[in-house]
Amino acid sequence: GLNLLGLADGAQGGDLLERIVMIRRQLALDLGVVVPPIRVRDNISRLEPSSYSIKLRGVEVGTGQLLPGYLLAMDGGGSGAAIAGIDTTEPAFGLPARWILESERTHAELAGYTVVEPSAVLATHLSELLKRHSPELVTRQEVQNLLNVVKERHPALVEELIPGLLSLGEIQKVLQNLLYEGVPIRDLVTILETLADTAKHTRDAVTLTEGVRQALARAITSLYGLDKERVPVVVLDPAVEERWLTALREGRAPAPDAGLTQQLVASLGQQLEKVTRRGHWPVLLCSPLARYYAKRLFERALPRLVVLSYDELDARAQVESVGVVRAG
Repeated sequence: GLNLLGLADGAQGGDLLERIVMIRRQLALDLGVVVPPIRVRDNISRLEPSSYSIKLRGVEVGTGQLLPGYLLAMDGGGSGAAIAGIDTTEPAFGLPARWILESERTHAELAGYTVVEPSAVLATHLSELLKRHSPELVTRQEVQNLLNVVKERHPALVEELIPGLLSLGEIQKVLQNLLYEGVPIRDLVTILETLADTAKHTRDAVTLTEGVRQALARAITSLYGLDKERVPVVVLDPAVEERWLTALREGRAPAPDAGLTQQLVASLGQQLEKVTRRGHWPVLLCSPLARYYAKRLFERALPRLVVLSYDELDARAQVESVGVVRAG
């Protein structure tokens, strides 16, 4: 919108373009994904003066409103201290926030609020959307580009894998599956080595992905800080897992009925309160064969839930079971 053009104009002190460069660089380092160039354009005729729209391949994936000249204050610590300002919602995570004047900054920070500039608000929103949609950035051409880089130092690996064992599209699907749950694809050599071993027995995308996740146990353990301190987690009732595994052995998909699903979701929500109260990310542990189905079952109700299998924890992991998710 018209009021936001200055955020991208260096002559007016805007730093949005520099922030975008940093976002692209950071995502490459964190996830192993190359983000294509991001264009910043005005759309005065269609947007409100203080609004912005973020599009991916021409389709809007996020919107927000900013107030230039103000700062966004978020009560991350839950202090509840009153500060003067305009109520709003932080766009990236949907948190309650307040637009405040620069003169209120010191008071807000002393009260425990996190205070950021409008350009930082937009940049954070953009970064989170790129992470969420990162699987869409991994096109077949991008996979080929990644393989070309690996081939320079590991030619035998790439030549063994493609096209004899897997197609470009099958590798693409595995990489997308990993990113869909926030698992970085930086360690391509380990990923491709695992695929080369597993693809000799199956080309099923789910099985291939689960095998790669287990090979990336060290990275996954570090990703969720399970190697830094003793982390509270909840576990899935083995009786529920056995019911799913029986269905798999009989050639059926583990599809719980609506009543059972509601019971499991309710139980999970209750158990996770013990985790979130202690300030930790919600993590559910289960057996390797049940992990994929547990994630799919719970993701609609709890999209931020991390579901890990026991085989995805390396020797450094420190976890403490604080609850069991049961049916009934």
